[in-house]
Amino acid sequence: MKYVVLIHSNPQPWGHPTGEFVAENQALPAAERARLNAEFEALLGELHENGELVTGEALGDPTTSTLYRWKDGGPLATDGPYSESKEHLAGFFLIDVSGPERAREIARVFSGPGETVELRPAMWPGGEEG
Repeated sequence: MKYVVLIHSNPQPWGHPTGEFVAENQALPAAERARLNAEFEALLGELHENGELVTGEALGDPTTSTLYRWKDGGPLATDGPYSESKEHLAGFFLIDVSGPERAREIARVFSGPGETVELRPAMWPGGEEG
């Protein structure tokens, strides 16, 4: 089953890894930050080695985004990001795992101080979740 792990964050200034720019993460003791980073890196290595990591990408500064909305019968481009949101999509990982339990196990490690992780089943190919 394929899942997308979406990383939402609000670092100021924007940068990657986002945890280095988020106040909640910066407030942690250095040893705790190192432990969390090591746990994350170990998981990425495991996902790569066992073939569960399909791809992943960090995304650029949300102020460089363009939003396209349908208006008056056609697409209308506006500057991003969503003005009503403090958090922005910082990056994503596509994983291919045995089932929802494994996906949830992975998403828990992806979450960090000052970030929100969204786990969502992929729907392609075939138009069905999974």
